[in-house]
Amino acid sequence: QVQLVESGGGLVQAGGSLRLSCAASGRTFSSYAMGWFRQAPGKEREFVAVISGSGGMEYIAESVKGRFTIARDNAKNTLILQMNVLKPEDTAVYYCAADPLRGQYRLGPAHRSATSYRYWGQGTQVTVSS
Repeated sequence: QVQLVESGGGLVQAGGSLRLSCAASGRTFSSYAMGWFRQAPGKEREFVAVISGSGGMEYIAESVKGRFTIARDNAKNTLILQMNVLKPEDTAVYYCAADPLRGQYRLGPAHRSATSYRYWGQGTQVTVSS
């Protein structure tokens, strides 16, 4: 079992920044991949970023590349999503997710799919005003 709790969402103007955190508990944090997804009203859940357990490999969605950074602090069991130059189209509920079976050192294409993740946080709202 893995428990995930996101924090750091809020309302920000376009061009601003937010830093999301995800606190994990329940299993050895460094042994599995962690991802961020988002879901806007009326849309499907969308991949944002994923990082391997060791932190040595990551994928970033093209829509946020160059603006968002994913990181993890394995000593603190915490996943981070640093979001810069935010746009109104980034408005969504952001979720962190854990794949407890894979991704300690390497990631695969499946890590861009929400179906690869067994555990999810409750989500945190990010709203970007124009």
